[in-house]
Amino acid sequence: MDTETIGVRVRAFARLRELLDSGDFELRLPRGATLADLWEALRARNRAIDALAASTRMARNGRVAPLPSAVLADGDEVALLPPVGGG
Repeated sequence: MDTETIGVRVRAFARLRELLDSGDFELRLPRGATLADLWEALRARNRAIDALAASTRMARNGRVAPLPSAVLADGDEVALLPPVGGG
């Protein structure tokens, strides 16, 4: 097991699922990585997600994470939540 990295489960919905080619996958990140680092790693997969950055919220382990500086831990689950429309 690599002690220099952590495994984070990513759950993507709606358009993000399409752009990332998966709705549920594991991402390896350096120990000490933040939610902002996770987003950058996702951008490396497809820069088209930039268009959704302002409207996407992240939930860490079932709770909305207000700060992109939140440090992730091995085994965390991060859900990428698209804006909700309706009327």
